[in-house]
Amino acid sequence: MVSLARRPLTQELLGFATVGVLAYAADLGLFLWLRGPVGLDPLTAKALSFVAGCSVAYTGNALGTYRHHPLRGPRRYADFLAFLAVNLAGALVQLLCVAVSHYGLGLTSRRADTVSGAGIGMALATVLRFWGTRTWVFRGEGRVGSWTG
Repeated sequence: MVSLARRPLTQELLGFATVGVLAYAADLGLFLWLRGPVGLDPLTAKALSFVAGCSVAYTGNALGTYRHHPLRGPRRYADFLAFLAVNLAGALVQLLCVAVSHYGLGLTSRRADTVSGAGIGMALATVLRFWGTRTWVFRGEGRVGSWTG
């Protein structure tokens, strides 16, 4: 049985994960299209697909996972800037993974770019984004417990 202290965190994780899956789908789908039929280089394709994924993530978290968080007045803009900063840090993690794989290790196939950016990079960036989103963006005074224990 889940204790009351763990239930809010569980719901938060599930909401964040659901929104993340949708954002991931937007990011990956656009990356594959830009990298394939459009023929963009891997870093440009990843940067553009990040914008789409970030937009989906902010909208989903603001309207879903953290809908009870007050978004009024000047704080709303500060929250959005914090969200953008957290997601830019996540994007840099993903870009670094693509750059290391593609240019550093010489793994230049579309599959290798996808694994490094949308697989490894996304996994590492997701941990950073969850922590940053709940710590700096949608920080709730009524939240029970901490995800770090």
